[in-house]
Amino acid sequence: MNGADTAWVSMATALVLLMTLPGLALFYGGLVRARNVLSIFMQCFALAAAMSILWLLAGYSIAFGGVGGVWGGLGRVGLIGVTVDSLHGTLPEVLFFAFQMTFAVITPALILGAFVERVNFWWVFTFSALWMLLVYAPVAHWIWGAGFMSDGGLFGAKGTRDFAGGIVVHETAALAALLLAVMIGPRRNRHTPPHNPGMVAIGAGLLWVGWFGFNGGSELAADGTAAMAITATHLSAAAASLSWMFWERIKFGRASLIGIVTGSIAGLASVTPASGYVSPLQAVIIGTIAGILCQEAVLLVRERMKLDDSLDVFAVHGVGGIFGTIMVAVFGAASFTAQLGALLIVGIYTLALTWVLARAVALVFPMRVDKESETNGLDISTHGERAYDLNS
Repeated sequence: MNGADTAWVSMATALVLLMTLPGLALFYGGLVRARNVLSIFMQCFALAAAMSILWLLAGYSIAFGGVGGVWGGLGRVGLIGVTVDSLHGTLPEVLFFAFQMTFAVITPALILGAFVERVNFWWVFTFSALWMLLVYAPVAHWIWGAGFMSDGGLFGAKGTRDFAGGIVVHETAALAALLLAVMIGPRRNRHTPPHNPGMVAIGAGLLWVGWFGFNGGSELAADGTAAMAITATHLSAAAASLSWMFWERIKFGRASLIGIVTGSIAGLASVTPASGYVSPLQAVIIGTIAGILCQEAVLLVRERMKLDDSLDVFAVHGVGGIFGTIMVAVFGAASFTAQLGALLIVGIYTLALTWVLARAVALVFPMRVDKESETNGLDISTHGERAYDLNS
């Protein structure tokens, strides 16, 4: 065991959990109407708790329990046999478990932004639990857990490179989000503005800081690559914030707070798969392109495709993660065959399993609340609570 590595990954674990609680909760919560903000907080907290328990019971074993090509088996169910002396590389295995657990928490939580203000809480809770076990955990094994897309697998000696989750996290969550937005249908009132842009900015700031643990911690060591990943992460976010802001000014004559903070998330998502493989200048290139690319993707999904992916999960996380995954090959850290092949396989698998799971859970719980509940807001109709005396 290495003390410095252990200390750093312990800190990174806390930073990644900070991204969901409270970062994502505040970011998503500020973007919805005031009558639905508590529903977002409830979904984020419930998923954080449930995914943590399920990661212990089965998710970790499926992803990292063994060296099978398709899944990791059941050798680490409940962490049976794992002690304080068990190691994963230079780390205590229980710390590696905890770090990866925070990824299993935030990935299904990202999907929540696609269907805010109209989803049945018990449907999304049950669906997310199954989705994490049957979609996220197997994909994590394929790429990170010595599965069939890693080195020596399907794509040859040098397999797919996904430093911190462009495919495993962002592609899976974004494709599931887009499909579910189509399946659930649009909100009855999809044109109300965010109720609290200040809350959105605070959430985005917490996500930005937490992303240092997300990307830097994925090196699993306190070394130069971790430092470079943190630096690349910050610079990509900064570049994307600025390119989004200036592109907004060119196209619409003004730059918005919601725009610049969304640009920062686009830069963070885009650099994620490449953060450990690129230089600072290359990270700036990724972020600069991502700010414009993801903004155009938002307009494409909203205005041309007329899809109510309410908080732009696909346009920001999906387009950004896919773009960053391809840039890994552009900058020579992996082959185009390995990167594009993984994107295709994971994409097909994610869409197919998401559809099956969504339909299966809908046999027990309806996907969507009724018209009256949607009109009154999910805070009061589902949870019996109000965030404010006066609601938008």
